[in-house]
Amino acid sequence: MSNRDVSATWQYHNATKHSEQSLRAGPHFLDWANHPIPYKIYSSLEPIPLPGDFPPSTISALEALAASDLQITGKRIPDLSTLARVCYYSNGITKRWRLSSGEMCALRAAACTGALYHIELYLVCEDLPGLASGIYHYGAHDNSLRQLRAGDFRQVLVEATAAEPSIVEAPAVIICTSTFWRNAWKYQSRAYRHSYWDNGTTLANLLAVAAAVDLPAKVVLGFVDEPVNQLLDVDPQHEAAISLVALGHTSQLPPAAPPALPLGLPTVRLSPKEVDYPVIRAMHAASSLASREEVVIWRGSVFRSPLPLANGPLIPLQPLDPSKLPGDPIEDVIRRRGSTRRFAREPIAFEQLSTMLALSTRGIPADCLDLTSGPLSDLYLIVNAVDGLQQGAYILHREEQALELLKEGNFRNIARRLALNQALGADASVNVYFLINLESVLACFGNRGYRVAQLAAAISAGKLYLAAYAFKSGATGLTFFDNDVTAFFSPHSANKTVMFLIALGQPVKGSRA
Repeated sequence: MSNRDVSATWQYHNATKHSEQSLRAGPHFLDWANHPIPYKIYSSLEPIPLPGDFPPSTISALEALAASDLQITGKRIPDLSTLARVCYYSNGITKRWRLSSGEMCALRAAACTGALYHIELYLVCEDLPGLASGIYHYGAHDNSLRQLRAGDFRQVLVEATAAEPSIVEAPAVIICTSTFWRNAWKYQSRAYRHSYWDNGTTLANLLAVAAAVDLPAKVVLGFVDEPVNQLLDVDPQHEAAISLVALGHTSQLPPAAPPALPLGLPTVRLSPKEVDYPVIRAMHAASSLASREEVVIWRGSVFRSPLPLANGPLIPLQPLDPSKLPGDPIEDVIRRRGSTRRFAREPIAFEQLSTMLALSTRGIPADCLDLTSGPLSDLYLIVNAVDGLQQGAYILHREEQALELLKEGNFRNIARRLALNQALGADASVNVYFLINLESVLACFGNRGYRVAQLAAAISAGKLYLAAYAFKSGATGLTFFDNDVTAFFSPHSANKTVMFLIALGQPVKGSRA
């Protein structure tokens, strides 16, 4: 199916919406005997151990989150230690504890739906200080790299991306994949949305860590899917490349790549059996690009999200003075981060909320986004408890850096219901909903615009996640009743579709992530 036949997106999106009726009609029971392991483990490859302790970066986490683009023209070649830092703080294990059952539980650096950790990182690089050229898989289970191929294969990515400049000039490229079944075990067909939600939170970490060490990083979503998957030797029916990240800068062009022959490397089985969800495969195939020419045309499309019109008075954000910002480095914040399970119904300050919104909604360095225009989505808020801001529903006007009150009132119970009746929505200080005119995005980018819209919202939400923990508050991503979110914020949100929901607030003391 052509990327331009956007009926595929609407068919998938509408089929995976949550509603009271859909939850009653299709109850899903978790088969714990078939629970997938949360790692991809190459059983025949020797690990290259990586460090897990790093000196803290010299700028604060909030400064790193605000750094949307690094303009470095000279050489910036990452060494093995820098790449280890990026991998570990993007997808590594940052906490372990023992459950009452005796089982060990591991928490990763970035938030992931259901803690199912279906995002994998691969590295394609030239000869780097401490690491030979090749293709490597990052194993989170033992914080190691494993070499899949020896040699410099970056030219394959140059051709697949139609010579995207950041890829041409990158000494190293990270490829992010999603293993669909690992998340679909719990979330079924909706797991394809989660591929981009969880990749987005991972990339929020990655971009912040890279900025903290002055390493240029750019997300690339325009590429021919098939050669990238073949390079990793993954079957896109089960695991597929969903984003690339160019790292560093060099003026030396990549050489011709060696042949990328099939590898057939054995991996540890995820679970006794895999349940197939054909709509995931169909949606991914429909949003794939098939040729270099198609990539060129696709990347030539420029979508600029229209600014929402204000219908009432604006309340300017009141971000804290930079001298008063928390100074913890990004590494400490990521290690501290969890997903809050209980909020205390205590308020946060308007200055804190203002700072978080201002720093997390700057542009995302990506091949298909306008860095100066901020997030693709419009941010709608239900404010339950913010000192200096009355309860109610709001929209953020990002250009004016101000909030507009859409309707006043205590909407805790509505926030609970919109979040699939989860108490977290009612107890949070603020719920932030990312809504977008999906029809306009698809008109610009075709079915692949669905990937762009989900991922861009998740990256911005991932930055909010980290900003909350920089303030030693809490955050958690929540799922939602799709149509009900749009209806609640209407008429202002008419014709918009919700992409992501994150709850922010003060966690109950002593509660575990």
